[in-house]
Amino acid sequence: MKQIYERLQKLGIDVPIIHVPKQGVDMTKWAVVACDQYTSEPEYWDQVENLVGASPSTLRTTFPEIFLEEPGKETRIEKINSAMQQYMDSKVLTPLAPGFILVKRDTNISPTRWGLMVALDLEEYDYSKGSKTKVRATEGTIVERIPPRVEIRKNAPLEFPHIMVLLDDPKKLCIEPLIEAAKNMSPIYDFDLMQGGGHITGYHITEESLLESFADGLESLISPERCKERYGIADQLIYAMGDGNHSLATAKSCWETLKSQGAPMDHPARWALVELENIFDEGIIFEPIHRVLFKGDYNTFATYLQKEGSSITETPYSNKEDLIALVEKGGSQGEQIIGLAREDGLFALTLSEPKATIAAGSVQTAMDAYLKDNPTTTVDYIHGSDVTVRLGSESGNFGILLPSLKKEEFFTSIVHDGALPRKTFSMGEAPEKRFYLEGRAIR
Repeated sequence: MKQIYERLQKLGIDVPIIHVPKQGVDMTKWAVVACDQYTSEPEYWDQVENLVGASPSTLRTTFPEIFLEEPGKETRIEKINSAMQQYMDSKVLTPLAPGFILVKRDTNISPTRWGLMVALDLEEYDYSKGSKTKVRATEGTIVERIPPRVEIRKNAPLEFPHIMVLLDDPKKLCIEPLIEAAKNMSPIYDFDLMQGGGHITGYHITEESLLESFADGLESLISPERCKERYGIADQLIYAMGDGNHSLATAKSCWETLKSQGAPMDHPARWALVELENIFDEGIIFEPIHRVLFKGDYNTFATYLQKEGSSITETPYSNKEDLIALVEKGGSQGEQIIGLAREDGLFALTLSEPKATIAAGSVQTAMDAYLKDNPTTTVDYIHGSDVTVRLGSESGNFGILLPSLKKEEFFTSIVHDGALPRKTFSMGEAPEKRFYLEGRAIR
């Protein structure tokens, strides 16, 4: 097994010891959706609190972002670390033998999605612009968002990830052979997720032949010949962030601090537990991340958006579905179509001769400048068009509806253009996001 472990480590992967709840723990109450979801819906988190009650739950080991600005942050972090330690000491969490976990996720929204829980080498990750590492950010990283998250992670004994990382594997060489093997395995967990999150099943992957098959697939993806054929240059990008980039950037920051303090290179904090997914999995649906601006003036914002092209045309729409279909279809050459929801209705905005290559770039550049000059206006990034239209239509607000990205262009765009504008895409809607479930010791 040592040889296959060494092969995988050269590919930026470690075979982790993963902790899962012991038999008898209510798994539906245990697993909670990613902390960066439902940030404008406190009622969701109230319902989770009522559902969990006093049961063991990752609600006690994570910090929902909706509470980040509330007082008492230090006390909440102390309770998080204490809960992690208590779950370990009381054997609520039990370590598995070294291995991966193959994850099957079913929802009522998208087709079945498969992923593989692995430990990713933070030495191979660099979110800075122009990075050529094996692991790269796909959207701009806001460095100001990292320090508050470092405070949460730096003394934590465990990590519970919601990070999802993508592979560009159209021939399905890496994860899919493991899916076939799992047909003859018994799952280590198999249960319904709370709050409409669907169903999740996990299989423990430890067999050497399966680890070798996975390594074979990764090596084929990173070969210089294949990269040159696919991207036009021999750029050995292999892992691109799908979700949770700021969480991985936080793990990287904590590792760099430990390393500067003399931590050995085999320290567990060098790696971060993530779920690897094939971008060509049928269950991976790229959803746009929309924007809602609160206490904002659309007419003023429009003057900023106008600067990102030669002209803006505004067309009213009475039907949300028709508007979204148009936004997804896009305009003719030299045009970008953006949806607008405000108090007086729905509109299609046609931006002619845009400077940015994608609509999200035009909107984000205009929005950043607008927010800088109008500090009383705030923004929330919304997963889902219904919430965007509802909030954007309220008095004093407006919502921006954006199109999805194309899978076939994703990795090539990262190789040639670097990170996309931040909050350009989301993998699925809020109920489909990764739930905190598996843990790994990082101290």
